[in-house]
Amino acid sequence: MRGSIRFTSSLLTLALLWGCATSPLGRNQLILFPTAEMDQMGAAAFQEMQEQTSASTDRQNNRYVQCVSHHIIQALPGERPDDWEVLVFDDGAVNAFALPGRKIGVYTGLLDVAENQDQLATVIGHEVAHVLANHSNERVSQAYLSQSGLQLIQIAAGGSSPAQQQLYGLLGLGLQVGVLLPFGRTQESEADLVGLDLMANAGFDPRQSVNLWQNMSKQGGQRPLAFLSTHPSSTTRISNLNARMSAAMQRSSAARSVGRNPDC
Repeated sequence: MRGSIRFTSSLLTLALLWGCATSPLGRNQLILFPTAEMDQMGAAAFQEMQEQTSASTDRQNNRYVQCVSHHIIQALPGERPDDWEVLVFDDGAVNAFALPGRKIGVYTGLLDVAENQDQLATVIGHEVAHVLANHSNERVSQAYLSQSGLQLIQIAAGGSSPAQQQLYGLLGLGLQVGVLLPFGRTQESEADLVGLDLMANAGFDPRQSVNLWQNMSKQGGQRPLAFLSTHPSSTTRISNLNARMSAAMQRSSAARSVGRNPDC
């Protein structure tokens, strides 16, 4: 991992920090690492991503992704768009990610499947939800308790290695710079629902979330998509989204009534 990341937390310190956090949907979580350390890990992984995959130079695509991302961020309490780094990567993978440290990456391949701003907002909202729900911290904390997790933390400040690539996967990157280690199904389902709320709060149309996952499912029939690899089935996902749709539509209507009308 480029740059030196200093993990000053000893096992004793982590034990003192031990405790159950609560996710946005009320689920108990094991969170061991301070936010500052997770932010360092996310920033270093994002830098590695930039060194391995070229950023897109397409001005229209960049403006489009920045616009959708900024609308979602502006609707987050206490957050400013300027505090988040958003990049479009010139890669055909149908995927996106968000990392601790306020980093968002979108692959150009996703723009062929997300057919409008609301569908793109569904994906970006989903990824930002992973960050807000501390899913990366939860995954790294769980891994830390295993032998492989201990190895990850020990090598995190060193050069590239298979274990370091595994750490990238735990952070939510995985596909391009390391092995594919996505979030678990529970975390993915949680990010779907929290992400739906986030895009609705920004004034996007929540109904397009269903269309987005239908598009994803069609693409996945041709070849497995990273974004769908361990996610709930399309049927389950759409059912869960529809169950929350009425509340999401109310959120979107309220957002639009106060001037949140995205036009990207």
